[in-house]
Amino acid sequence: MFVFWLICFIGLLAVEFMTQALTTIWFCAGAIVAMIVSFIGAPFWLQLILFVAVSLVVLLFYRPLAIKYVNSKRIRTNVDELVGKDARVCERIDNNAGKGRVILNGVDWAARSLDGSVIEEQEMVTVREIQGVKAIVEKKKEA
Repeated sequence: MFVFWLICFIGLLAVEFMTQALTTIWFCAGAIVAMIVSFIGAPFWLQLILFVAVSLVVLLFYRPLAIKYVNSKRIRTNVDELVGKDARVCERIDNNAGKGRVILNGVDWAARSLDGSVIEEQEMVTVREIQGVKAIVEKKKEA
């Protein structure tokens, strides 16, 4: 059974290297533990239980930490970087009339208010999301 767990470990590791999506690395830890207990001579049912248990424990406890670490290195691009930025209203925003424009990073964007309120020209707003070619904004809260 040692060879079986070794093949599982190598296969799971190969899948992880190909995908790099933190999907099978957790099961590699379970395969290592199962490989160790198979070398000692434990029965297959114990090897299987330890494989599943260790894999689940590692998955549940370490995956959130790993995802947090990986996402902290992520660089937002394109429209993702616009969310949270401030813009100036250059045409009155009125959702009912289907009108409104803002200047965001020097570019003229169609805009709608997040809560449906009317926002007058020259007011400062904060972008809350981008829907297609429209910036969804809300009035900037004064400090």
